[in-house]
Amino acid sequence: MKRIFRRSAAVVILVGVVVAVVASGAIARSSANIQVCVLLPDTKSSVRWQQFDAPDFAKALKKAKVTYSITNALNDPQKMVSQADSCLSRGAKVAIVTDIAQGTSIAIEKKFAKAGGQSIDYDRQVVGGIAKVYVSFDGKAVGAAQAKGVVNALKGKSKPVVAELWGGPTDQNAFWFKSGNDAVLNPLFKSGKLTKGPQQFVPLWLATNAQPIFEQMLLKTDNKIDGAIAANDGIAGAVIAALKAKKLKPIALSGQDATVQGVQNIISGWQTMTVYKYVPLEANAAAAAAVALLKHKKVPGVNGFRKNGSKKEPTVQIPVVSITKANKANYTRLFKDKFLKKSDVCVGEFAQFCS
Repeated sequence: MKRIFRRSAAVVILVGVVVAVVASGAIARSSANIQVCVLLPDTKSSVRWQQFDAPDFAKALKKAKVTYSITNALNDPQKMVSQADSCLSRGAKVAIVTDIAQGTSIAIEKKFAKAGGQSIDYDRQVVGGIAKVYVSFDGKAVGAAQAKGVVNALKGKSKPVVAELWGGPTDQNAFWFKSGNDAVLNPLFKSGKLTKGPQQFVPLWLATNAQPIFEQMLLKTDNKIDGAIAANDGIAGAVIAALKAKKLKPIALSGQDATVQGVQNIISGWQTMTVYKYVPLEANAAAAAAVALLKHKKVPGVNGFRKNGSKKEPTVQIPVVSITKANKANYTRLFKDKFLKKSDVCVGEFAQFCS
């Protein structure tokens, strides 16, 4: 996917609507007023923020004819605060916040409330925050799909050992995904059908942290791991790198985000599945929520509630799709949806797996 924003602020003037899209984290230098402030967290935990969320938000908000700013904090909480302050100085009334650090995100939501504005939790819930609504993919469904994919790939094995590498421990989503993993795996661990292997959270979701963690898991089990829950495709890639370094065979392995690397690992037999989250659905839902809040109307699409401290936060939960090699219709959907380009996936050594 090559829709990557340049490392500079871009101001696009279309049909009298001033649009500021800043994926690199630099603050748009414009005196133009805006209505919606989209605050994205980083470029390293997933490629999605830069490649999909930013342009999808731009498209949805432009279509809704509201003015907006989109920035990326590059994993710097103070940068996100500065970006939020810039939005407030330009009159923004709704903040769409992807949690970067609990204290920081809460402070941003309170700043908007003090200025007469409102906030939306996007993709990651701000625990202890005061957002009016939470828009996210169904996290428990993500975790359940991962676990079911691994369990199905282990059929026929006697008491296979399953390790788990969950996401970043400071990200509430990691626990939501884990709840889906637990719902499927814990009864099987308890019955003895599966053997519980090493389990650990991966700081910041980074593959560079995941590989040494999995290497230690292999060492601890004398390389006897039959399957692994990897919280996303980056972590799955780190597991694969560790297996290849030890000249071990593929294991049952989950992922998430349907990245180019993840799909390549699936079609080549190294990864069992990935969870496809069609970002435009999530961005469109958050944009619709922002427009509703601006117009003091009911937020559309609320289909559940997520506990947030002592309260229940109205939630728009977006469905997900499990992608496997066996279900070719699902992974070719990635190309039909223009989420990935076949020319990016089916290259080099992977071309032989694409027919």
